[in-house]
Amino acid sequence: MATAAARRYGKAVFDLAEEEGQVAEWGRRLATVRELLSDPEVAAVLTNPTIPTEQRMALVAEAPRVFDDEATNLARLLIESNRVREVGAIEEEFQRLADEAAGRVRATVTTAVELTPTDRDRVVEELSKRLGKEISLQVVVDKSILGGLKLQYGDRLVDASVATRLQQLRRRLAAS
Repeated sequence: MATAAARRYGKAVFDLAEEEGQVAEWGRRLATVRELLSDPEVAAVLTNPTIPTEQRMALVAEAPRVFDDEATNLARLLIESNRVREVGAIEEEFQRLADEAAGRVRATVTTAVELTPTDRDRVVEELSKRLGKEISLQVVVDKSILGGLKLQYGDRLVDASVATRLQQLRRRLAAS
């Protein structure tokens, strides 16, 4: 769950990106910033309070051209405000807002076995029909659910897994 600060930063970046008409470009910038700042060694240096803030910000600005100017400014802002460790949540919030603006919904389906392309398309089609939005589907294989599926989109979870059904049956039998 994103912190209030991560949501504010994500919204601010999204608002700027939308104003400039560069939502996709800012999405790539944020992904690049997250990739670098999420590295444990880099994050350890950039969050180290014994290193002066100006020196930590200079490390990002002076690095070989990994970022463009806007991404460098964002990285410096995150260092200055001690939000380096929240960059993943900031990117998540940005992507959520971008999807919402584009009429997309990100969904994750978890199954015990890999879905065939036909099954995957069917899940996308049914969910798209139900929600009236474009679906971006991520498929996760988790053998521990035994069978069935779990579908998560937004803050909703549909759990039709065999493991959950067995657990419910076990509880009913124990309560009898």
